Amino acid sequence: MISYRGTRLALAGPRRRLEVPIGAVTLLLGFGRPVRISGLERPGRAGADRPGRPPVSLVSVLSGLGTTPVLGEHDGHLAGIEVLLTPWAAFTLFGTALHELADRTLDPDALGVRPDPGRWASVAELADALGALPSWSARFHLLDEVFARWSATGPPPSARTVRAWGELVRSRGTAPVGRLAEEVGWSVRQLESRFREQIGIGPKAAARVLRLQRARGMLAAGHGQAETAAACGYYDQAHLSGEFKALTGCTPRQFTRARHAASAPAADRLDGQPTSLVLPAGAGPAAPSALFSKTGGRR
Repeated sequence: MISYRGTRLALAGPRRRLEVPIGAVTLLLGFGRPVRISGLERPGRAGADRPGRPPVSLVSVLSGLGTTPVLGEHDGHLAGIEVLLTPWAAFTLFGTALHELADRTLDPDALGVRPDPGRWASVAELADALGALPSWSARFHLLDEVFARWSATGPPPSARTVRAWGELVRSRGTAPVGRLAEEVGWSVRQLESRFREQIGIGPKAAARVLRLQRARGMLAAGHGQAETAAACGYYDQAHLSGEFKALTGCTPRQFTRARHAASAPAADRLDGQPTSLVLPAGAGPAAPSALFSKTGGRR
């Protein structure tokens, strides 16, 4: 488990956010109002844009690791608990191979998880029960109990997977895959297979997400692109810029300017890490160039 965060919003109008990839599985347990989630159009060859993920409207949402950004929108009223999970913990809690969740957003009940057959037959029923409790502390306490039961009955992750993931996180995505495999006593192919099963994406893709996670933090703190590229393991500034655009849909400068120009601050999913942009509401999913031309209680 990484964190719980309780949210209750009552805004004057819709809110629209860009969410970029992070090194965690996200579970939103909603208290009644849906969120609409869709993918950015992606630049294609010959000037044609490729469509992003098809839009879905969900009250509770499960998102696995991935390398593509998404747009989330709600009508201004939103309540629920956002849970961030280490990928290997999510493998145990949900009892499914995490490559089934990679770059996907779905209703957690689609996995057939039964939170507590004696009390709730679905995640939706659990979310309703959480919403009916009188305080965030009571809700977090109940979640502790539920997750403890899930963990006790779910498939355990491999200790080698946990060790390799921990080293990749500690190195902020710079540990070579070959070295990771050697340190845990697997071949590179074995490591890739276990990562797909228990992390969701391969170690090289996970390293890209973690490197860029650090790079976004450095840029937001005022470091230059050349300094950030060197510190985060990119070949040069052009390599950083290309990876930034591939994983977020925008350039480093567009992302930084959009955060500074936003009329409302983004509630980032990770403390101290820029993971989100509040964007103008009302327009449908757009290619990055069109999108950014318009933007100048936790436990």
